[in-house]
Amino acid sequence: MSHTAIMLLAGLALLILLRLTIRDATRATRLFLTLWLVVSIGNLLVGVLYAGYGWAEEAGIWLLVFGAPAAVALAARRIVP
Repeated sequence: MSHTAIMLLAGLALLILLRLTIRDATRATRLFLTLWLVVSIGNLLVGVLYAGYGWAEEAGIWLLVFGAPAAVALAARRIVP
């Protein structure tokens, strides 16, 4: 399994965990977005500084790694309040 897929699954797992443990969906979504932004930027920095990828390469992957779980979180917040 690729690292990107693992990160996407980790993001979704974090979202599910927060939504199940925090009753207020808005608060859970905000906390998820904050935590996931920090984690995904950390992942981007590891890719650039240690794995040897360029900023442009990692920026594209970062958009997917952060954006997909964030979009799911925002959609879930609208659908299931």
